[in-house]
Amino acid sequence: MAANRAPRDLRYAWRLRWLVAAVCGALLLGGGSPVAAQDAWDRPRFIEREVERAGLVHYLRSIGIDDEAVLEAIGHVPRHRFVPEAYRSAAYDDTPLPIGLGQTISQPYIVALMTQLLAVQSTSRVLEIGTGSGYQAAVLSELTPSVYTIEIIDELAEAVDARFDDLGYRTVRRATGDGYYGWPEYAPFDGIIVTCAAGHVPPPLVEQLKPGGRMIIPVGGIYEVQYLVLVVKDDEGVVRSQRVLPVRFVPMTGRALEGA
Repeated sequence: MAANRAPRDLRYAWRLRWLVAAVCGALLLGGGSPVAAQDAWDRPRFIEREVERAGLVHYLRSIGIDDEAVLEAIGHVPRHRFVPEAYRSAAYDDTPLPIGLGQTISQPYIVALMTQLLAVQSTSRVLEIGTGSGYQAAVLSELTPSVYTIEIIDELAEAVDARFDDLGYRTVRRATGDGYYGWPEYAPFDGIIVTCAAGHVPPPLVEQLKPGGRMIIPVGGIYEVQYLVLVVKDDEGVVRSQRVLPVRFVPMTGRALEGA
């Protein structure tokens, strides 16, 4: 499951294709194996479409993403390998794209913003609710080897398992199930990221958030204004939340749709 788009003025500040040509001004590397090298915690490195990834990073920096580790992570992950073939020409535009079954891969700005708000460290344990294409989990795995992700749709879960294996994202742990309940076996988590909208913040996720931890989640119904909400649990266990910006996400299914 994945997010839809942020407000229009952030999506179309520039056409990314023009930006790639104007800013990067370099020859696109050819085909061949996408994996160039492996590093300390088994993060794959890709040579395909490096120039376009660099252009995306430049664009995200220009619209307010200032965490260099997050920008570097975005620059490493081959977004075009997480979308259907028919949409790969638009993979580095700042827009969500369909991945089938009524789901989307999130707009790069939203991926970067949510990741930045989590303040992930190399020692962080992070839970993602809504694996979708696997792109967000891959970005998180650039920042920490301890990424856990849950997908409720069987077909997407099977596809992403094959994709992670093919691309070499071997440190990501994935489960199939209802993300409303989190993943208590590996709790508590330093960070929780939810990539589908719920009408409320699921209490099990709050419970599984470590003191000092952060959760980013879209809150709102299908036909309501949704807001990206940052939830912070302080060292004493007191939970506070704040709205970040209006968004539109696909709904969380399972228990969340029951209104519990």
